Amino acid sequence: MLLLKYSDFKLECGTDEAGRGCLAGPVTAAAVILSEKFTNELLNDSKQLTELRRDLLKPIIELESLTYGVAHIFQEEIDSINILNASILAMHKSIEQLNHAPEFIIVDGNKFKSYKKIPFATIIKGDGKYMSIAAASVLAKTYRDEYMNKIHEEFPMYNWKQNKGYPTKEHREAIKKYGITKYHRKTFRLLPEQLKFDL
Repeated sequence: MLLLKYSDFKLECGTDEAGRGCLAGPVTAAAVILSEKFTNELLNDSKQLTELRRDLLKPIIELESLTYGVAHIFQEEIDSINILNASILAMHKSIEQLNHAPEFIIVDGNKFKSYKKIPFATIIKGDGKYMSIAAASVLAKTYRDEYMNKIHEEFPMYNWKQNKGYPTKEHREAIKKYGITKYHRKTFRLLPEQLKFDL
């Protein structure tokens, strides 16, 4: 059972990201402030939900949250500042979009940088413990998936519609065969190192 709150602050914001381990596309973060009356039995960490359930929850979260924000940080910036900094920047940018300034921020994971000196707590596996982080995880995942489905049309041979840019065997085979696109993260190990033998 997910908990509504971590702190005693009224405006507590949960934030999470999706796409950190992908080889292509953005890292996407969402931030959500839920009302004190919010309740939903389906809501869980987005990784525990089917695509159908995530798609069902997305409009509910958007409608019933006090405020939410979503931000993409694209591959060029990921390559420039590294994936950890890009993930935190995406979270900051999603919090920036909220209509109400949060009084407290709860973050999925164990890494965050202070945002406008607002007190925060990092919570490992927070998306499976607190509703606002779970809601943020659902929005981050659904918005990122929508973006990957869109760029799939441009480069269907990588099958991003299916793998969403994650390092599946099929995705790596396509990189080996077709090379990389403008959407690939150049600083990531796109292909496993080949073993070389000096004969």
